[in-house]
Amino acid sequence: MSLDDVRRYLIAYDISDDVRRTNVAKKLESYGDRVQYSVFIVDTCPAKLLRLRTQLIDLIDQGTDSILFCNLGTLRDNQSRTLDVIGRSRTITDHGPAIL
Repeated sequence: MSLDDVRRYLIAYDISDDVRRTNVAKKLESYGDRVQYSVFIVDTCPAKLLRLRTQLIDLIDQGTDSILFCNLGTLRDNQSRTLDVIGRSRTITDHGPAIL
C-alpha cells in the first residue's frame, strides 16, 4: 500500500445526546487523532473508511445527528501541507499507510 492509497479526512460531528456523542468520539479515536472537541483527523484507505462509516451509522440517530467527512487528499499530498491553527493545537500522529 502506498501513500497514494491513503487519504486524509477531517471528520466532524454534531450530536446532542451525550451517550451517542461519547460512543462516536471513542470510535473516531480508534481510527485517528482528535484535533478539536468534535473534530478528528483520520488517515485511511477506502476500505477502512467504508468500515468506519458503517460503524458510525450504527452509532448515531440519523434523524438528529450529523457527521461530516471532508476529504483532504492523499497522504502524499498532505506531507507538504500542514493544518493552520490559531491558539492551542493538538498533535496529529503519523499513522503511515493503513494496513488491513
